[in-house]
Amino acid sequence: MSPPLLEVRGLSQSYRLPRQHLLQPAPRVQALAEVGFTLAAGRSLGVVGESGSGKSTLARLVMALETPAAGQVLFEGRDLHALPAGELRAARAQFQMVFQDPYGSLDPRRSVLQTVAEPLALLRGAARVAEPGRRRRLAAEALDAVGLHAADLDKFPHEFSGGQRQRIAIARALITRPKLIVADEPVSALDVSVQAQVLNLMQDLQAAFGLSYLFISHDLAVVDHLCDEVLVLQQGRIVERGTPATLFTAPRHPYTRQLLRALPGAAAEAAIPAPQSPG
Repeated sequence: MSPPLLEVRGLSQSYRLPRQHLLQPAPRVQALAEVGFTLAAGRSLGVVGESGSGKSTLARLVMALETPAAGQVLFEGRDLHALPAGELRAARAQFQMVFQDPYGSLDPRRSVLQTVAEPLALLRGAARVAEPGRRRRLAAEALDAVGLHAADLDKFPHEFSGGQRQRIAIARALITRPKLIVADEPVSALDVSVQAQVLNLMQDLQAAFGLSYLFISHDLAVVDHLCDEVLVLQQGRIVERGTPATLFTAPRHPYTRQLLRALPGAAAEAAIPAPQSPG
């Protein structure tokens, strides 16, 4: 039996806070504590929680952008944090990231072609892929997949709306044909109508390319749109997990109910079950 695409085991992380006094040890804050889950190929897992719950720390650890205090991140059975640097670099072609801010995540000095084609350096045979004609063709295909055009390759980020910039960021993540995309609040900076368009695009890309998503969000309504399963993270710990339908209709943990109450208007009222009478 093949391993899950992604398996996280006992993942913990802490950070040192600024020292309050020269003679006192610097305090530490626990960002993640014993987090574990699996994600199968072609599936979507949502991670929800308020700011400071550990969501972005989890994303960085899964992407091997920082080293955990404890635990493992296994991608196709290999512990990413135990790989030699060269093997980790090669593996990165198979898992890519889309960040929250479509304005800050794109370098304004780089053309769309330079931005979208950048991850091609991770591929085996990168020198051959770097040939200008091939590089441009692959970037154009990635833009086409997200609803933009080859003519956009020579433009710069300031020429696009926020939603279009996020499509460019998705094209950059897609160009190596990864198996996993980690999306850290990818629609939170967008208008509601644009959010729906980007989420629908991500669904279409998943169907077309067999992608798996680890989808980070503070908004249960957003993960309901895209995810097969949801983890609720509070102060670095998983307090509840289940399908979106289960969490919306029968949340067990008080923190999950709190997140549901934060949903706008009727959606929140419909999502929170009425209190049960005793007996």
